[in-house]
Amino acid sequence: MRFNTTVRSRALATVAATVAVVGATIGAGVAGAATISPANTAFTAPGTISVTSDASFGVPVNCNITLTGSVNADGSAASITGAKVSGSNFLCGVPVIKGLPWTLTPTSATTGQVSGVAFSVLSSNCGPATLAGSFDNLTNTLTSTNQSLPGNCTINNLTVKPNPAFTLS
Repeated sequence: MRFNTTVRSRALATVAATVAVVGATIGAGVAGAATISPANTAFTAPGTISVTSDASFGVPVNCNITLTGSVNADGSAASITGAKVSGSNFLCGVPVIKGLPWTLTPTSATTGQVSGVAFSVLSSNCGPATLAGSFDNLTNTLTSTNQSLPGNCTINNLTVKPNPAFTLS
């Protein structure tokens, strides 16, 4: 019985190349993971939010918002443990924040997502949802726009500035 060594050698070379590519991809993913600094730090993030829901009859309601929480010890994410909404519009005083803690995860040096976002405004139950956003290290500003949530709700705009200032890398 005779084996075709040329075919077997090509097959082994293909398997070896595939393993090398997979290993490099996994290694790059771990090495390239985005982080938040300063790590292991409590923060507040005051700003503004504009929400449209059935409770507002589809009209945007502009309010102030302050998020509070802490950055994980390894900087891989931040836990948002509080969200306070206020403002001159009657509807700014009635939201009930749900599902805390929410998790802020950086996805690059300029983007991130907040998972688990949920709240109710009168009879409108919004979320839970994952919001996508952008972060500007120069202005220390996290922004999320036009994010639909289950329950016929939309976060038209959310802008907050963490204190102490975050750096995503």
